[in-house]
Amino acid sequence: MTTPAQDAPLVFPSVAFRPVRLLVICLALTALATAAATFTGHWKFGVFLGVGLGLGLINALLVRRAVDSITAEDHPLKKKMVANSATRLLVITAVALTIAFLFRPEGLAVLFGLALFQALLVMSTSIPVLKKIRKEGLNVVDTEAKG
Repeated sequence: MTTPAQDAPLVFPSVAFRPVRLLVICLALTALATAAATFTGHWKFGVFLGVGLGLGLINALLVRRAVDSITAEDHPLKKKMVANSATRLLVITAVALTIAFLFRPEGLAVLFGLALFQALLVMSTSIPVLKKIRKEGLNVVDTEAKG
């Protein structure tokens, strides 16, 4: 008998998530964007881009905290993770959209910062995995064939 999907336990693979490295990259990108935007007379664009990058980093840290706390339970449920994700994303989106609206047009850079952070997060976590796969190959064990 199988477990219904909504009652199945959460299983998360280990991820090469390095928040300090991401923080340094975010700070460097913010400084670079602010310097470049200053030449066009819109220095706030760089600052708001940094705010978006910061919101993305906060979101990633909250995801890690939620995963750690929910998977530490005896019977972690996907419902808790879904509720946590929905609430977290709602708050971060509301903050980003409020900033974008109140400080337009430069405030829109917050949304660009959030999008840029997601790309950075994907690259910073997938590149080490791809390097390891390239070096060691895929060591997939077929448990069906052994049975």
